[in-house]
Amino acid sequence: MTSLARLKFYATQPHACSYLPDEQATTLFLDPSQPMDVQVYAELSELGFRRSGDHLYRPHCQRCNACIPARLPAEGLQLNRQQKRILKRNADLTVTNVRPSFTEEYYGLYATYIEQRHADGDMYPPSRDQFHTFLVRDLPFSRFYEFRLDGRLLALAVTDVLPNGLSAVYTFYDPSEERRSLGRFAILWQVGEAARLGLEGLYLGYWIKNCRKMNYKTEYRPIELLVNQRWITLN
Repeated sequence: MTSLARLKFYATQPHACSYLPDEQATTLFLDPSQPMDVQVYAELSELGFRRSGDHLYRPHCQRCNACIPARLPAEGLQLNRQQKRILKRNADLTVTNVRPSFTEEYYGLYATYIEQRHADGDMYPPSRDQFHTFLVRDLPFSRFYEFRLDGRLLALAVTDVLPNGLSAVYTFYDPSEERRSLGRFAILWQVGEAARLGLEGLYLGYWIKNCRKMNYKTEYRPIELLVNQRWITLN
């Protein structure tokens, strides 16, 4: 175990919340001068931290605790009928593990996804610089999982491989392939990959009860939520 007490953290000034329109958000960041050590990252993930680009962060809001860290155990996932159909529907896809890099193919898919699915969000409009800063980082534990059909890129999951699990950093996909439910399939695949690697589970980021865009996360059971610094299981 690493001594987390020696680490320095900085909090941002309050700013408009990206998820709840009437709330102000504050974010706690690990000191950017701290090297991106995978063991530190793993231990901070147990405390609800996430990675964005070169930064590890978690919400640190004064008046709100709506952002609840969520993870899925690698073993024991209880598939419902919809999830079984999604797995069957995407059985024709090939998944390849590659190191992060910038390509026009990746960026084109990302830009289309942001423009069609998240035009109301902080990441709109997309740009090559934004894509590179957010996702293409030269980190030894970061992976791009390509989901292809006959060579055509349909989805890409940016995933960190940690000693205690996989961390789903970001997934984007072809919006025209709506029937495949590629976002949900990527989660199911990553849970299976965590199990294959002998890891504990998949860190899913934050779940917010009153944010419609987050509802999909609790479709997976069992799910673990970090509440009052303890992981609790919902079956």
